Amino acid sequence: MVTGEDILFQQKLMQQQQKEAESALKNIMSQILDARAKERLANLKVVKPELATQLELYLAQLYQAGQIKSPLTEQQIVLILSNLNKKREITIRRK
Repeated sequence: MVTGEDILFQQKLMQQQQKEAESALKNIMSQILDARAKERLANLKVVKPELATQLELYLAQLYQAGQIKSPLTEQQIVLILSNLNKKREITIRRK
């Protein structure tokens, strides 16, 4: 039987894990982005938070795979964003 205390404990545990994941992601972003790229990401979070999250996760995967060696510039972030947007576009062809 699941009690209210068990549910509260699970919720607190999930919140703690989410905060740790966000902290780790923030740490990775501080390592791989230069100042202007960080500013671009912050602006993106205000306008399109879901796209910013997608970008952060994508960059974190690249970093963990060892594919990012030096800090990314704002221009590189813009290029990556344009590629992410291309993947999101849906094209319907009528015959």
